[in-house]
Amino acid sequence: MKFCSDCGQPVERRIPPGDNLPRAVCTACGAVHYENPRVVVGCVPEWQGRILLCSRAIMPRRGYWTTPAGFLENGESLQAAAAREALEEAEARVEIGSLLAVTHVLHAAQVHVMFRGRLLDGRFGVGAESLESGLYEESAIPWDDIAFPSITFALRSFFEDRSAEWERCTTTISSGQFATESSLNRH
Repeated sequence: MKFCSDCGQPVERRIPPGDNLPRAVCTACGAVHYENPRVVVGCVPEWQGRILLCSRAIMPRRGYWTTPAGFLENGESLQAAAAREALEEAEARVEIGSLLAVTHVLHAAQVHVMFRGRLLDGRFGVGAESLESGLYEESAIPWDDIAFPSITFALRSFFEDRSAEWERCTTTISSGQFATESSLNRH
């Protein structure tokens, strides 16, 4: 942020009185602008034991595979956003289930929240942000071509949940860490 959204004057990074972190503070009106992580939300949609995946048509990671997910919009619940993303990216109507994974992506200032999902009627297509979509059994998932570590983590958590009693999963992805199997640990 370079300019104040309240008055349009320049901001500078400094620690405001009563705070302990540098913030964007307006040099004219004194408004303090907080910059917080963005929330990405999605689901792992299942139909008859198979998982719906989409190949990304947009950057970053164009051509790599993901489950439907995207940024939370203002005025939207996490579950509503997950259902909307499935419709937008895979033309799929889903029932959103329980929380599956929360991934803190610190270097990108994001929090990824993934839910379990169930396709309502087994139908899906290719949305504007996808190149293709399909249902995959665990053994057929293109693990080496998954777009993001948070998606690999959510998928692994989903499949582990089939045989164990996991309820919540979180992980932190450090800067420079990318989708290697050994880097994804359950906490």
